[in-house]
Amino acid sequence: MAERKDYYKVLGVSEDAGPDAIKKAYRKLAREHHPDRNQGKADAEERFKNIQEAYEVLSDAEKRKQYDRRRRQPFGNLFGDSYTTSNGGRYYRKPDGTYVRYDTGEGNEGLGFGDLFGDAGLFGGLSDLFKGVFGGGEAPATAPGEEADAPGGTLDRRATVRLSFKAALEGGKAEVTLPDGKNARIAYPKGVRDGFKVCLRGHGAAGHDGRRGDFFVTFRVKLPERFRREGDDLYTTVQVNALEALLGTTRLISNAYGKQVKLTIPKGTQPGDKLRLRGQGIVTDRHTGDLYVEIDVTIPKTLTPEQERALREAARRTGLI
Repeated sequence: MAERKDYYKVLGVSEDAGPDAIKKAYRKLAREHHPDRNQGKADAEERFKNIQEAYEVLSDAEKRKQYDRRRRQPFGNLFGDSYTTSNGGRYYRKPDGTYVRYDTGEGNEGLGFGDLFGDAGLFGGLSDLFKGVFGGGEAPATAPGEEADAPGGTLDRRATVRLSFKAALEGGKAEVTLPDGKNARIAYPKGVRDGFKVCLRGHGAAGHDGRRGDFFVTFRVKLPERFRREGDDLYTTVQVNALEALLGTTRLISNAYGKQVKLTIPKGTQPGDKLRLRGQGIVTDRHTGDLYVEIDVTIPKTLTPEQERALREAARRTGLI
């Protein structure tokens, strides 16, 4: 069972730390562990995500209150890190990093207690006990493009759902088909990332003894070429000429949602400088990222004689040469 993250330890602050101390610790760690400053380090992005996640919770009074209350509950980690998406899907995160969907309530599609407490579940062998108390539960889900049997002849099956960038940003439900041929709809969260996985316990192939394997669904999202994604942040590149970099200029940048955002490029901007547009990255149910714009300064390879004379004269007058 996955242990709940200690956000106080992540930020290196005490449990009674005030908002200013939390913000100060976050800013220091975010600068030190930003992936751009730790290229080549395998755990840099994960460490940075943990820092962002910790700050998101501890800097919000209500979220911090709920987090502190869960930390004091002896069974607070029973379902691991869980959340509910805006379109109704409920998930918990398994120790292996995959997400298992579970819903409760009449009419909801999702995993029941059998998926959590069955022979292959988190608490294998306790299914009869818990089904007797809570009742059973069935869950639909799979996706188009089911792959062949897993190596080794296991009963597990895998499928892939391919989403457009627009669909991934909005969140929704994918039409899927179970290995037994039944159709179902499975919710995916707003801003879902490429590689997001859902494990549907007990919905794989059926064995001769009646046991069923698991069904794994992987969501694939193709980003537009102009964007690169890290966590919920997006990165893009804008070209300016040498004079624009020297004197400063502005650009209208289209974010992932098609909104035009004004970017001010200050005087003396250097090639490779990154400018940050806060809150213009990916919007999820839990966090909103930023948009980072990297400046690419283009130098003309040829000038007309007149252009060269004018530039040289201007440079001499201003003392640049």
